[in-house]
Amino acid sequence: MIHEGTHGIQAADLLGRKVRMQGGAGLQLLARTMNATIQRAMAHAPLAGYANHLAATLAEVGAASKAAWATDNASEALANAVPFMQAAGHMVLAWMWLDIACSLLSRGAQAQAPANADTGRMAAMRYFFHYELPRIGPWLAVVKRRDMTCADMPVDAF
Repeated sequence: MIHEGTHGIQAADLLGRKVRMQGGAGLQLLARTMNATIQRAMAHAPLAGYANHLAATLAEVGAASKAAWATDNASEALANAVPFMQAAGHMVLAWMWLDIACSLLSRGAQAQAPANADTGRMAAMRYFFHYELPRIGPWLAVVKRRDMTCADMPVDAF
């Protein structure tokens, strides 16, 4: 994160422009690509639970983006752009870890024993899904409610 204002600008650009651009085509492309990984992961029994978790996360992020814009009021939608970006970023990282795990298990079937680094990568994937990905629930909750707590603070209160 870059906290000198750029972080907020990037968040507003993501939720305000990129998610909605061309009728949501970018988010739909990302969803299709992630779903392909989810389907690959379902072929590996140890990854099925993680695949289902990622599928639910993808649906939750999509629902949050729609809820943010439900009133078509940009002030309401963008009031929580930063938590939306944090959630979307965690979702993408989970997808990348799941993709890595798929590759490792596919490659591992051809190897006699997994390398120590592969064991570490699988542990990192499990860690991310168990400790990091669950953080998105509270982030998306304020997005879905279009919570104005931060936006309603008067400028002179700073």
